Amino acid sequence: MRFSCLINLKKLPKRSDFLAVARAYKVVAVGLVLQMRIRKGAWASSRVGYTASCKVGHAVKRNRSRRLLRAIVNDVLARRAQPGCDYVLIARAATAERSYSNLLNDLENALDRMEKIAMK
Repeated sequence: MRFSCLINLKKLPKRSDFLAVARAYKVVAVGLVLQMRIRKGAWASSRVGYTASCKVGHAVKRNRSRRLLRAIVNDVLARRAQPGCDYVLIARAATAERSYSNLLNDLENALDRMEKIAMK
């Protein structure tokens, strides 16, 4: 049974938001790259965006990778996201081939490392 989101996750709307997140913190995992930015004065909700470039593969692989990233965000980031933070998940070439449980572990580990980096 899937629980509803504990934190209100919204979609990153603009390219400028993606670029701002890219200039902040970054953690690389086997199946994904996690980027995070702490927004100033915005504590209401977290926002999330997904990217899969042509390096991942053709359209079918890119779409599958984005679907997998959205699914693990619903399971992990919905309960672990910090309020007022923007997150971007970047698909890698291995994302489409990795199992769902491995991607969950990748995101959990990336969030653990991100918390250590951001708290310094």
